[in-house]
Amino acid sequence: MPKSAFVFACLSALLLSSCGNTAWGLKRDGQEASRAMDDASHRVLSAGSKKR
Repeated sequence: MPKSAFVFACLSALLLSSCGNTAWGLKRDGQEASRAMDDASHRVLSAGSKKR
């Protein structure tokens, strides 16, 4: 196998791996943000009900 084809294959593998890690990280960040907003909404709503 020519050296340039080997280098291209290695770079392609690294690129695909980094894209997969980025997609997984974005998914996890979105889930954490959703949970944080749910918790904050619950605290606001429960604090409002305690004052009445």
